[in-house]
Amino acid sequence: MVDFTLTDEQKNLREMAHDFAKNEMRPVAWEYDRDGTWPEEIIKKAWELQLMNNHIPAEYGGVGLGYLDGCIIEEELAWGCSGIQTSVGCNGLATAPLILGGSHELKKEYLGRLTEEPLLASFCLTEPDAGSDVSGMKTTAVKKGDKWVINGSKCFITNGTYANFYTVYAKTDKDAGHRGISAFIVPRDAGVVVDKKEDKMGQRASNTATITFPEVEIPADHLIGEENKGFKLAMMTLDRTRPGVAAMATGIARAAMEFAIDYSKERVQFGVPIAMHQAIQFMIADMATEVEASRLLTWKAATQLDNGERNTLVSSHAKRFAADTAMRVATDAVQIYGGYGFIKEYPVEKLMRDAKIMQLYEGTAQIQRLVIARETLLPRRAEAPAAA
Repeated sequence: MVDFTLTDEQKNLREMAHDFAKNEMRPVAWEYDRDGTWPEEIIKKAWELQLMNNHIPAEYGGVGLGYLDGCIIEEELAWGCSGIQTSVGCNGLATAPLILGGSHELKKEYLGRLTEEPLLASFCLTEPDAGSDVSGMKTTAVKKGDKWVINGSKCFITNGTYANFYTVYAKTDKDAGHRGISAFIVPRDAGVVVDKKEDKMGQRASNTATITFPEVEIPADHLIGEENKGFKLAMMTLDRTRPGVAAMATGIARAAMEFAIDYSKERVQFGVPIAMHQAIQFMIADMATEVEASRLLTWKAATQLDNGERNTLVSSHAKRFAADTAMRVATDAVQIYGGYGFIKEYPVEKLMRDAKIMQLYEGTAQIQRLVIARETLLPRRAEAPAAA
C-alpha cells in the first residue's frame, strides 16, 4: 500500500528542522550571502541538535536516520538557506563511501570524530580536467610499503578549507580508466594543502575550495573498500546523496514560491493585487505543481533506499527534475517581483543565484539525463544495492 503520511517522529523532525531554519538561518542568510561568511556558529548549533551526520549508524555515535528522514531535514534547512545547508549537510556526502565500504576500524576512527565534536569532512572527486568524466582524473595513489602516497589536486570541494579529513578518489591503475580508481580517507594533518577559496555566484555561505595532495602519505589501511573499486563506490554514494540534493532543490523552490505568493498579494497594479491577474495565477499554479512533484520524486528515491532497493533511476529523476524546478521557480519568482526582483534588497535574487548550482553539482542535469536514458532503454531489475 502506498502511503505518503509521515510518522509522528518524522513530523516532529520536520518541525524541529523548520524551526531551526526559520530562527537560526533565515535571519542571517542574506547577510552571510552578501559577505560570503563561514557559518561556523550555525554549524555548531545544527550539530548540537543532531541535524548533521544524519545517516551515521548508532554504533559509531550517530542517530542512524533513514534516507527519507534526511530528505525531510534537508528540504527544511535549504528553505532557510541552501548555502548554509550545504555546509551543514556535506558530511553526509563525505561519509557515505566510508559507511558503505570502510572497515570497522576506519569507521570507528573517522565517523566517531564527527559524532564526538562538530567537525567537518569533504568529498574529493572532481578535478580541474575531470568533472563529469570521472575516469579522466589525474590524482594518483601509489602503494609504498605500508603507506599510500597520494599526488594530485581536487577542485570545487565543499567545506574543503575547514575539513578535518577528506574522502579522496585517486587512480591506483593509471591504464584502467574508471576501473583503476580507488577511494581513501586522508586526514588533514597528513599534509593536505588548501589552495584557494572560490568566490561563487550563489550559495556563498558554503565554502568551496581547491585542495592539493603533494606526496601525501597515509596508512595502507586508509583504503576504503577494495583497490580499484572506487568508481563503483562513488556511483553508489551518489545514488544515496542525490535524493538529498533533490530535497534541497525542493526547499529552494518552495521558498521562492512562498516569497512570490506573498509579494503577489501585496503588489497592486491596475487597481488590484497582481495575484488577481490570470497571468500571475498561472505562474503560481505551475510553481505549486512542480514543487509538489519534486517532493514526491525525492521521497520515492529516498524510500527506495530505505527499503533496500536500487534507486539509480529514480534518484536521477528526482535530482534532475527538482534542480530544474528550483531554477525555473526561482526565475519566475524574480519575474513576479518585476524590477524589484533584480535588486539585492529583495530575497528572490539570492534564491535564483542559489538555485543554479543545483543543476551542476553531484552530476549535471545533462548527466542525469544520460543516466535516465540508459536506465530507461536498458532497464534493470530493482535490487538491493550491493555492498562495496
